Amino acid sequence: MAKAILLTTFAPWLPHHTSNASDDLLQHFIDARGDACDYLRHLPVDPVAAPRMVLDAFERLRPKVLVCCGMAETRSRLELETQAVLDGSVLHSDLNLPRLADGLTLTAVSDDAGDFVCNALYYRCLEHVQATAGEHHCLFVHVPVLTAENTAALTQSFAAIINRLTAEI
Repeated sequence: MAKAILLTTFAPWLPHHTSNASDDLLQHFIDARGDACDYLRHLPVDPVAAPRMVLDAFERLRPKVLVCCGMAETRSRLELETQAVLDGSVLHSDLNLPRLADGLTLTAVSDDAGDFVCNALYYRCLEHVQATAGEHHCLFVHVPVLTAENTAALTQSFAAIINRLTAEI
């Protein structure tokens, strides 16, 4: 049986990356929560292939919420993305992101999903789920590089976000 939430992550994307922070965070989440969600990990860093793979999994599993995660090497906290932009068209998440982030350490709301694969994936996923007339929802979470100092707080915040999403659906 499919779970209510599908979480996705990317594979490493630059030569100096030994892992992808989004996948590292997801592994900490899995270690704590087990099979609470469905997972699609190590997506290719490809703005065409990644959305295709995620939307295929979405159609197969039909989760209430699709949560895509990507690494943001220059950011210092989890950032819940409000929107994705493609060719001047802007799509917004219909989730209450300020409520999801409220009171969480190292978590903020952002309106910059980037200009490469994260944004492309988010745009295609928002476009797809919005065609379901409110039955499904989508969120993109940017994850900073994990360190010994921030991993516990980021993992706790991420778990709280997933708990809040689960409570809302």
